[in-house]
Amino acid sequence: METTRFLNLDCVRLKNKSIELLVTQSVGPRIIRLSFLEGKNLLAELPDLELDCPGKDEKLILYGGHRLWHAPQVEERTYLPDNQPIKIEAIENGLEVIQSTEPETGIQKSMQITLPDNGPTAVVDHSLKNESIWPIETAPWAITQLPEGGVALMPQLTENIDATGVWPNRSIALWPFTDINSPHIHWGNRFIFVEANMQEGMLKFGFPNPDGWLAYHRDDTLFIKHSVYHPDAPYFDRGSSSQIYCDPRLLELETVAPKSVIAPGESVTHRETWTLYSDIQFEQSEEATQTLTGQLNIP
Repeated sequence: METTRFLNLDCVRLKNKSIELLVTQSVGPRIIRLSFLEGKNLLAELPDLELDCPGKDEKLILYGGHRLWHAPQVEERTYLPDNQPIKIEAIENGLEVIQSTEPETGIQKSMQITLPDNGPTAVVDHSLKNESIWPIETAPWAITQLPEGGVALMPQLTENIDATGVWPNRSIALWPFTDINSPHIHWGNRFIFVEANMQEGMLKFGFPNPDGWLAYHRDDTLFIKHSVYHPDAPYFDRGSSSQIYCDPRLLELETVAPKSVIAPGESVTHRETWTLYSDIQFEQSEEATQTLTGQLNIP
């Protein structure tokens, strides 16, 4: 495994002929850099972004990049610091990243990150293992922090879910600090857009996402991540399998696995597939986005 330093952290490099990722070794589990070969980092770099964890003197440092949490959000367990070295092992076409079990929760986090071929695609499997003696109700929660200055794209369901079209076919969950009239959110019928150019405040919303994908366009690069939606499964946060958070520093694309009860010694895994597209000209309209996603064969 090739090691390097990035943002003052020990990292392991994973690459193919198209893209490279840096996975942190001195903290984590985190993916702290994603780029085309010899390209700039497409993930946010926030080495000074910290969260207080109730009852802890040590802070949770977010660093930017991609991380694994477990839902639902409860500060005492969600914001537990992960500033200790982790175990990284080589696997076929990738790496497995394993955190020590959290003594406060009995949960062990791990990620398997693979590059299945030489294209601009990565597969990230997020796992939670119950190392306690009690069942735990939770869900893997995959969060990707991206730099401000771009536009997020979110698909919306337009098809009927009943024979006559009289039943509601979609819902939106709004966090209390979100202004529904925010000029940064553009509510469309087929797509919702969020412009990551806030000067103050923050916003967050989520929704059930049968299409399964979320995207971010910035500097002619399109980042898409996809996870399978399970329509008959319960989800936390009012059914929000996909979530968007934005403030003046960053935008987060988040996917959450279905709610599950993990028995002692058992684990649950949530898969995301990431794909990068270069030289993408983006027009922020529903018609243009429909054409673009069709050309790229995005579900």
